[in-house]
Amino acid sequence: MSDQPQSDPPPIPGHVLDLVEQSRVDTRAALDQLIIEVEGAKNVPLSNSVMLPREEFIERMRSIRSTVDRLLGEAVDGLPEELRAARWMVREREAYIARTNENAREMLTKARERSEQLVAESYIVSEAVEEANTLVRNAEREAERIRLEAEDVAERALSESEAVLGELLRFVHESRAALHEPLPPADEVPISE
Repeated sequence: MSDQPQSDPPPIPGHVLDLVEQSRVDTRAALDQLIIEVEGAKNVPLSNSVMLPREEFIERMRSIRSTVDRLLGEAVDGLPEELRAARWMVREREAYIARTNENAREMLTKARERSEQLVAESYIVSEAVEEANTLVRNAEREAERIRLEAEDVAERALSESEAVLGELLRFVHESRAALHEPLPPADEVPISE
C-alpha cells in the first residue's frame, strides 16, 4: 500500500458569491439613493423635467458602473477557482478509488496466499477453504463499500459545486437584467391654465 501525500484542497469558493452579493447590495443602495434624489429634485418651471446637477449625477452613475464592473469582474475571475475545486475533487476521488482498489488487491492476495497455505496443511484443509472464502468475500465487500462511499462523497461535492455555480449564474443574470431595466417615467406635473 502506497500512501502518497495529500495536497490541500483549494480554498472554498464562497468569496465569489460574496462578491456578487456585495455588487448587488452596493448597486441597489446607490441606485436607490439616485432614485430618491430624482424624486426629490425640483421641477423646471412649466415642464415635467427636473433639475439635477448633471456632472455630479453622471459621475455617480459612472462610479456605480465601475463598482459593478469591478465586483463582477472579480467574481468572474474567481470562477476558475470553483472549477479547479471541482476538478480537484474528481482527482481526489479517482486517487481514493485507486488506493482502495490497491488495498483490496493486497487483501485478496493475502487471502489467497493464506488460503493456499492452509490448504497445504492437510489436517485443516476444510477450515482453510472456508476461512479463505470468508476473507475473499469480506475483502470484496469492503472494497465495494469503500468504492461506493468514495463515489457518494464525490457526488455530494460535485452537486454542491454545481449549486454554487448555478446560484452565481442566477445572480449574474439578475444583476445584468437590473442594469438594463429602464427607470420609471416621472410623474406628470399638471399644467395650470
